[in-house]
Amino acid sequence: MEGGIVSRNNVRTFGKGTQPMLFAHGFGCDQNMWRFITPSFEEDYKIVLFDYVGAGKSDVSQYNPDRYAQLQGYAQDVLDVCQALHLSNVIFVGHSVSSMIGLLAAIESPSIFAHLIMIGPSPCYINDDSYGGGFSKQDIEQLLQTMEQNYIGWANFLAPGIMGKDNDPALGQELSESFCSTDPVIARQFAQATFLSDNRRDLANSPVPSLILQCSDDMIAPLGVGEYLSRHLPDSTFALLTATGHCPHMSAPDETIENIKRYLNANT
Repeated sequence: MEGGIVSRNNVRTFGKGTQPMLFAHGFGCDQNMWRFITPSFEEDYKIVLFDYVGAGKSDVSQYNPDRYAQLQGYAQDVLDVCQALHLSNVIFVGHSVSSMIGLLAAIESPSIFAHLIMIGPSPCYINDDSYGGGFSKQDIEQLLQTMEQNYIGWANFLAPGIMGKDNDPALGQELSESFCSTDPVIARQFAQATFLSDNRRDLANSPVPSLILQCSDDMIAPLGVGEYLSRHLPDSTFALLTATGHCPHMSAPDETIENIKRYLNANT
C-alpha cells in the first residue's frame, strides 16, 4: 500500500535534513509550483512533494468523486502520504485551499504535525453579514457555471489575475496552462469543494502553531481574510507580504522564503 500511495500521489522526497517539510499545492496546480522555494530548505529539511489525486502526475484512475467532493478527501491524501512515508514532526506548507486542507489533516491526526505554514489561506470565500470572504454567493455560482460551460476560456481569463497583474506574465501563462492540463470535470469539483467550503468553525480546533502569509493585494484572499484568520486561529503568527497576487511562492519566492525561515528560526 505504501508504494501504492507514493505512485498514486506522485510523491517525491529529497533533501539532507531529517525533519519533513511537506509542500501541498493549491487548486489547479501541482508540485512543480514549489520549485522556487524548496532549494532554500533542502539543506536542513527532508522535502516531501506530492500531487493530489486528479492533479499533476498523480494516478487519475484513483480519483473518486465521492471522496473528493469535500476538502476532507484531500486532507486524507495528505494523511495517506504522511503514513506511507512514516512521517512525524511535519512542517506542513500549504498554498491557498491547501492551508485549510492541512488544518483538517492536523485536526484529524495532530501527532503528525509540528507547524502549519499557510500561504494565501482562506477559511471561507463567501461573504456573509459578519464576514468578508471576498465573493458573493452569486459570484461563486457564476464562476462554477463558467467553468462548466467554457473551462479553457475561464482558465485563460482568470489565471493572470490570480498570479497578479503586475507579476511576470510568463508565470500567469504557466498557471493558465496548469489549469488547462487538469481534467475539467475534476477541476470543477475541486473548485466547488474549495469555494463552497466554510472552515471557520474548524479554526479554533487547530492543534499546532501556524504562520499566515498574506499578500498585500490578493483577489482570492483579501487582506481582511488574513486578519480574520489571525484573530481566530490559535497560536498563529501573521505576516503581511509586500508581494501581490495569490501565488507569492512563485512570484515573490525570496520574500516568501525569508518569512518562512524567520518564523521557523523563532519557533523551532
